[in-house]
Amino acid sequence: MSLADDLSQNPDDAEWSRFLEATIADFDCTTGTLHRLDLSDQHLKLVAHRGIPEQLMPIVGSIPIGKGIAGTAALRLEPVEICNLQTDTSGVAKPGAKQTNVQGSLAVPVLDGDRLCGTLGVGKLVPYDFSDEEKHRLMTLGQAIAIRLLPA
Repeated sequence: MSLADDLSQNPDDAEWSRFLEATIADFDCTTGTLHRLDLSDQHLKLVAHRGIPEQLMPIVGSIPIGKGIAGTAALRLEPVEICNLQTDTSGVAKPGAKQTNVQGSLAVPVLDGDRLCGTLGVGKLVPYDFSDEEKHRLMTLGQAIAIRLLPA
């Protein structure tokens, strides 16, 4: 049974929050975000979150494609992982991301076929290398919710 099975065809904010909470728990993580692609400005708009400091909400609320971990996953259409966000020098993570205290981080595009619908991300408070199986599982979960993430 997939975590997506409990979602209605047109989930409300509370359903998305429950879905994200279940996803975070399933991956033994402490933080997470779910973003929907807004075609009008090509930004990822926050749908649900957990563990994001209030001061980061203006930044996390609307992310340009190609910026930050979620934006990079959306641009590349593939998982983006950072083993330790606190010491990362790749330039993928935005400087403010360190304020989350997250270390191991994984973001995946939410895809309906090859159409980008949004992104799904999880994070741990310890350095962590996500396995290929975990990356595949989060990608598959994203595919399962993609059509429901699209605007009505």
